[in-house]
Amino acid sequence: MAKLSGDTNEALPLVERIAGCTLCADRFAATAIGHQPRPVVWFRPGARLLIAGQAPGARVHASGRPFTDPSGDRLRDWLGIDAATFYDLDRVAVVPMAFCFPGYDTRNADLPPPPICARTWRRDVMDLLREVRLTILVGGHAQKWHLETRQPVTRVVEGWRDHAPRVFPLPHPSWRNTAWLKKNPWFESDLLPVLRSRVQEVLT
Repeated sequence: MAKLSGDTNEALPLVERIAGCTLCADRFAATAIGHQPRPVVWFRPGARLLIAGQAPGARVHASGRPFTDPSGDRLRDWLGIDAATFYDLDRVAVVPMAFCFPGYDTRNADLPPPPICARTWRRDVMDLLREVRLTILVGGHAQKWHLETRQPVTRVVEGWRDHAPRVFPLPHPSWRNTAWLKKNPWFESDLLPVLRSRVQEVLT
């Protein structure tokens, strides 16, 4: 968990409660790898950019920092920012739909974020992030919660202009979506330039 400075006392109780959460301990113990909860908490009240993701992966579970993996490299490229900016807690908050790595199923595929995490914590976190000017919705789970939609990711991302400039829905930056990017060249040619410009506007 990131250390918070003295001027963010408002966030301390919530951050500490999330960091110590063990609601899913039994659930995680029953997964293929039987891991322990390790909430990855990365936000402060003054953040202007919110990245709403899915859940930490195995590498993030090990590092304790969000998006410390190839998906993070691709996401930072999409946003047009470097790692130093991405991890600047005064400007950027990363709040996934579940704070812990959910584990793998018996086929070694990522399990979905447990809904109990969002039910328990998400409203309180969103209420704390009052300075957010731009929200990036990474993947279907975040899009369903924030946009209250059941549409598939492609349909939601295709309609990105309906939500800009305050919200941008994106596919997950996983390597598994490389084929999707090739099939949908408009994402890089049309959406990303507008997104990068908006990110610079918000963070500068």
